[in-house]
Amino acid sequence: MKIIDPQELQLQPFQLLDQTWALLVAGVERPNPMTVSWGGFGTLWNKPMVTLYVRPTRHTFHLLNQHSECSLNFLPEQHRQALNLCGSRSGRDIDKWEKSGLHPLASETIAVPRVQEAFLSFECRVLAWQDFDPSRFLQKTIEKNYPNQDYHRIYWSEALAVWLAE
Repeated sequence: MKIIDPQELQLQPFQLLDQTWALLVAGVERPNPMTVSWGGFGTLWNKPMVTLYVRPTRHTFHLLNQHSECSLNFLPEQHRQALNLCGSRSGRDIDKWEKSGLHPLASETIAVPRVQEAFLSFECRVLAWQDFDPSRFLQKTIEKNYPNQDYHRIYWSEALAVWLAE
């Protein structure tokens, strides 16, 4: 993999998140990979940003609140089973690295690792967060995504480094 300037990255964000999925890694002492398919990319405060959404019921939520760095990692299709595992099991209960066969890889700009098997990785620092307020949903159909009323926290994260497979 090679490191590139975030401004040079060209991608299809809707396909990438919704279809490919990603592993969000948070935590320093015992980093935890969690599968995500919601998020966004853009510019905010004149910085390249990655927007992440995490429910308060997830182990990763607590890890992000303890340490405001994370990596976002996109894996080739042959790792779909690992993505399924990391999205359906809690890092509170198992070591997802061991169970999935994936490997942590040291990041250059943050203390949280990337995923060695990724073809695209972002090293991120959270700059701000806000909890979804359901009273602000303009389309009531959004509520069906929250049968347990566990509304996501939104994390606005600066992309400090981007790694892309050569």
